[in-house]
Amino acid sequence: MAIPYRITGGHSRRSPLPLPTARAILAAVITGAVLSILCVLSFTHSFSYLGFQPRSVDKRESSRKYLYWGARIDCPGKHCSSCAGLGHQESSLRCALEEALFLDRIFVMPSRMCLSSVHNTKGIIDSSNATSNPRWETSYCAMESLYDIDLISKTVPVVLDNPRSWYGIVSRSTKLGEGDVVHVQGVSRDELKDNPLYSDALLVNRTASPLAWFMECKDRTKRTSVMLPYTFLPTMPARKLRVAARKIKEILGEYDAIHVRRGDLLKNRKDRFGVERSLHPHLDRDTRPEFIKRRIAKWIPKGRTLFIASNERTPGFFSPLSDRYKLAYSSNFSSILEPIIENNYQLFMVERLIMQGAKTFVKTMKELDSDLALCDDPKKNTKNWEVPVYTR
Repeated sequence: MAIPYRITGGHSRRSPLPLPTARAILAAVITGAVLSILCVLSFTHSFSYLGFQPRSVDKRESSRKYLYWGARIDCPGKHCSSCAGLGHQESSLRCALEEALFLDRIFVMPSRMCLSSVHNTKGIIDSSNATSNPRWETSYCAMESLYDIDLISKTVPVVLDNPRSWYGIVSRSTKLGEGDVVHVQGVSRDELKDNPLYSDALLVNRTASPLAWFMECKDRTKRTSVMLPYTFLPTMPARKLRVAARKIKEILGEYDAIHVRRGDLLKNRKDRFGVERSLHPHLDRDTRPEFIKRRIAKWIPKGRTLFIASNERTPGFFSPLSDRYKLAYSSNFSSILEPIIENNYQLFMVERLIMQGAKTFVKTMKELDSDLALCDDPKKNTKNWEVPVYTR
């Protein structure tokens, strides 16, 4: 808004101002409306510059207070040169997003995600190269290539920590004197919300656990603290990934699906007597075709289309299932996937959407008591190394 000129000088006596005419009043109203619209447009433009798409402005965006957890979603202790798989990093990201939702703050999300070399094999799209195990060369990918930031922001407002959005916010806020930055470690969410020392700050910079972000939310048994369900991020892939999944589901028609996780979980070690032991003693057996066929027969009738998502790299490994089901893999849809898939995280996000659309979905191991699963071994918190079991 322009600052009005200051009136100086003139005659000592001023004649009375004339009453405004109806035309003058109408002109003033129109001018005020135009100025209001211009102000709104200017405000909206500034938010677009800061990385937000124009949406209905709610209390969370108008407050413009921020929460930052760091530049790395996952940093496993001393081994920060490596990183965890997509599932672990999503657990960490969901933990940070939950805190932003709880504190009513805009979350400053890292603009990149680390790609684990263990989970970045390329051969699954092109089955002809499965034996050579080629890999995508990159070790990072843009967060926007995985997730729809605008879609996430409808639930938890998010801004990426790249120069265009985040540093613009910091510089403008510092010049305007809008608030301070506080660095916190080991402070509970309740205190961050209720203590004015933290709640009034422009930016809360949390020093999360050096092991992994999700350690801050490890106690998931307290259900009242879980503000975002496990299914939240799996339903937020980037638009191009959602489009690819929709095309594949349309081609499949009505189908069932199984997720067969083998490779990275089939880690055995020998004890001091040279005996092979495993954290999942039944997994290798239960994820072989002959046992899969026997297991899923009561859930999936013969003749159905069965989509298989797996990290198994042996060509034709699941072929014995073809005498009972019509099998489908990601490699059958390479014409759809190859133009858009740049890493295995993107591929799994597409496969996950496909599995979610199945009439019957069977997981490798249970996460909830109601899940259908190929193996009854517990998925997490397994510390007992046992002898693998291959008999019925």
